[in-house]
Parts: sequence; C-alpha cells; structure tokens
Amino acid sequence: MLAEWHFGEVLWTVLIIYFWMMIIWMFISVFGDIFHRNDIHGGAKVGWLLLIFVLPFLGVLIYMIARPKMTEQDKQDMARMQEMQRRMSGASQADEIEKLAKLRDAGEITAEEFTAMKKKATMDL
Repeated sequence: MLAEWHFGEVLWTVLIIYFWMMIIWMFISVFGDIFHRNDIHGGAKVGWLLLIFVLPFLGVLIYMIARPKMTEQDKQDMARMQEMQRRMSGASQADEIEKLAKLRDAGEITAEEFTAMKKKATMDL
C-alpha cells in the first residue's frame, strides 16, 4: 500500500500531522498556563477553558494575544530557575565573588557594581 503513495501525498500527510501536533502542543501549553497563573481567578479560568475547548485554535490565538507579556509571577519563576541553575552548575558563592573581584580589580566593573553583584551572589532564596 505504501508503494502506491506519491511523494505529494506523503508530504501532505506529514504536514497535516505536524500541524495537528503543533495545535495539540499549543493547547496543552495554554491549558497549563491558565492553571499556573495566580492573576486569573475562578470565573476567568473557566471562561478561558471553555473558549479553548469550544474553539481550540482560535481560543489559543486569542489567549496568546490577550495574555500579558511578563507577569510578576513569571519574573519570580525565572529568578527561581536561574538560582537553581546556578546551584546545579557547581559554582559556589566564593567562586562567583572571586570572579567579581577580578573584574573589579581589572577595572571592568565599579566598586558599587561589585558590591551590588556580591550581595546578589550571596543571597539565598
């Protein structure tokens, strides 16, 4: 049966599968984002969920346009992730302070910048 398929049919099938997977991925991402956000409460979450279930592609597009670019919760999540990456990378606070001291001694950063960066490096979440 596959021997009877033409290249155009195979290409068209691959494109259809690709776009279906893309729509499903967008739906799952928006669905998760709706539940993750703290700035949307009960009724609004239900409204968004109804919209993306009734009109999946259009609902996802409307949500992506209407959603704020960067909420305070997103900033906190990013800071937590960066702190976790820093800890997982094996770089200790002493290593970071040593690197900052070298930058200060080389004149690449000012004493005030050194103090601010040192404070940030020694903060624990």
